[in-house]
Amino acid sequence: MLNEAKEELKRADHLLYVTLKYTRTGDVIKNTIHRLVNAFDNAVIYSLEILKTKKKTKIIPLTPISRAELLMKLYKKPEMKYFLDFYFLLKKIDKAEFYKREEFRKNVALIVECGDEVIQVDTETLQEYFLKTKSFLEYIQEKFKT
Repeated sequence: MLNEAKEELKRADHLLYVTLKYTRTGDVIKNTIHRLVNAFDNAVIYSLEILKTKKKTKIIPLTPISRAELLMKLYKKPEMKYFLDFYFLLKKIDKAEFYKREEFRKNVALIVECGDEVIQVDTETLQEYFLKTKSFLEYIQEKFKT
């Protein structure tokens, strides 16, 4: 599962640093966020499987949100809460209504409306999201070595 998470991160890396550079579309930003969410999902499943083998949990929930909440409950560290709160933000962005700004230009951005909150995801923000996801995978690999 961790290998699948790393593969998703590689795909997101390519979307961010190659595809977005040449296309500059909102759809590429949206797809990159989706890849980051998939990387998080796979890393959470990997963590829960490790905890299951250590007899910390008996089941792994079916829905991604409940898996993340279970991991947060079982592994009570501030870093884990920080990363999983970020994961919930990515999920919100991935599912929310959006519109594109300045497509095919240097300042392409995705404007996401999450309830009352409006989030602008431009190239710099997307790079921050990518680096946070990469940090999460490194954190999981460090904490859940087999």
